[in-house]
Amino acid sequence: MVRKGILIVVSGFSGAGKGTLMKKLVQTYDNYALSISMTTRPPREGEVDGREYFFVSRERFEEAIDRDGFVEHACYLDNYYGTPVEYVERELASGKDVVLEIEIQGAMKVKERFPSALLLFVMPPNIPELERRLIGRGTESKDNIEKRLKRAREEAEGIEQYEYIVVNDDLEQCVRQLHSIVEAAHAAPFRNRSLIQKMREELDSCYIHRIQI
Repeated sequence: MVRKGILIVVSGFSGAGKGTLMKKLVQTYDNYALSISMTTRPPREGEVDGREYFFVSRERFEEAIDRDGFVEHACYLDNYYGTPVEYVERELASGKDVVLEIEIQGAMKVKERFPSALLLFVMPPNIPELERRLIGRGTESKDNIEKRLKRAREEAEGIEQYEYIVVNDDLEQCVRQLHSIVEAAHAAPFRNRSLIQKMREELDSCYIHRIQI
């Protein structure tokens, strides 16, 4: 029997290293799949349909919205982006743990629709390190760094809504910790109802058999 996967929702401050952490997790363990979003924006050079994104027309995207076909979706710079329910459920049914990297408001919406989703919040070891990482990107202006730090302060107010915190200090150690959390989550009773029911049925059968002897 294939173990059903878990939908893992990962949030965290900009600069906390979420993307690097998720890529390393998928490279290290073979039971994970990064969620692939659907978008109406045209593919950029080198992007492949079904790898970076599912590229679709605006009409097709809006049809999917009408039939409630997204885990979550949003419009950004006149283009739609969303996580297709069909893709996620297919991967989960195959036994893959699906990782969805999303900001905090979207994470709460996902949790409403998928109560069994596992919510993880990635943090840097401290704020000076977060600022150092943002500066180290070499792509952020001083103004943008200030905006990202201000946004982090706002996001920090919602951390308690997550089930686990993962401190991304040492990448290798952080990947192992994250994997351990997911493996432990698979053992939660509410994720093993069929196993529990099977055990109860076997106990009932055993008890009946013994009293009949």
